[in-house]
Formats: sequence, C-alpha cells, structure tokens
Amino acid sequence: MRLALDEARLAARGGDVPVGAVVLAPDGTTVLAAGHNEREATGDPTAHAEVLAIRRAAAALGEWRLSDCTLVVTLEPCTMCAGALVQSRVDRVVYGARDDKAGAAGSLWDVVRDRRLNHRPEVIEGVLAEDCARLLTDFFRAR
Repeated sequence: MRLALDEARLAARGGDVPVGAVVLAPDGTTVLAAGHNEREATGDPTAHAEVLAIRRAAAALGEWRLSDCTLVVTLEPCTMCAGALVQSRVDRVVYGARDDKAGAAGSLWDVVRDRRLNHRPEVIEGVLAEDCARLLTDFFRAR
C-alpha cells in the first residue's frame, strides 16, 4: 500500500485526485505495474489509477488475464474500475479508504463480488485507510 500511496502523491502533484495503484504478480511481492490518476494530465476520463495499472500489468505479462495477481489501491474502486478488475480476472483487490459516494467494492455497490458475474475477486479493505483518506482530504481541502 505504501507504493500505491507514493503513486497517489504523484497524481496530486499533477493536479489529479490522489489515487494510486499497484498490481502485484502471483508471488505477492513483485510489482508488475503501477499507476496513478491521470485524468487531468491526459484528458482521458478512463485514466484512473486502477485502469492504468491493469493495462500496464497486462502488457508486462503479455496477456489480458491477470490471474493470481493482486491490485492494491488507495481508494475503493469505482464502478468502471471494479468492472475492469472483474474483466481482467484479478484474484484479489486490496484497498485503503472507503468511498461511500462512488465505491463499488462493498460500500455503495459491490460489483466485484456480484454473484451474477463469472469472476469475483477477494476484497481486503481498510489497509492504511487513515493514511489513504488523509491524502484525499488534504487534497480537496487545498482546492
């Protein structure tokens, strides 16, 4: 999560909402890819930290299936990112701060564990939650 927090700080420096993500290889320690929000930087509405990290991890592996991989992200994924996690077959999602306004991994919605879908990653929430939430709070207070 600390690597994801470092990525989130990069997003804030670029004027983006400070969310960072990393994808870990099946061994659970090797970082395949990282990303941070780049919507403002690129003008791309899909440039969320999770989507960018997933794309980069798939490129690193040479395939779209991220079986046995873990995505670690500072903020609970939104519906778009939750859908990308399901579609990429990530096995585990670890997130820091809950997102009661747009979260789709247990708070507002639970897309990633919807029984109607063919893949349901494990969800671990609340890792360094206070640090992750503080980064977001500080960013929005400064605006």
